[in-house]
Amino acid sequence: MDSEKKTIKDLLGKRVVSKSGKIFGETNNVSFDVATGEILHLVIKNPTGYCEGLELEKTKNGEALVPFTAVAALGDFIVVSEEDML
Repeated sequence: MDSEKKTIKDLLGKRVVSKSGKIFGETNNVSFDVATGEILHLVIKNPTGYCEGLELEKTKNGEALVPFTAVAALGDFIVVSEEDML
């Protein structure tokens, strides 16, 4: 991922896709470590069936949590590396 600074606002509402183009859903929020400010997860609202099949951790509202360490690129979409999620 590039070193250009992004804000949380840059992440919200973006479609999350895998490197191979499979759709996970759309970012609704992020979770972060309050002590360090480090982003831990992208919170995915309305996760697709593909995303559900990955058995990711979920919020109490059923939103999928994609580890931020899996983010490979930020742009019009958020591209994640499935290999870094499992």
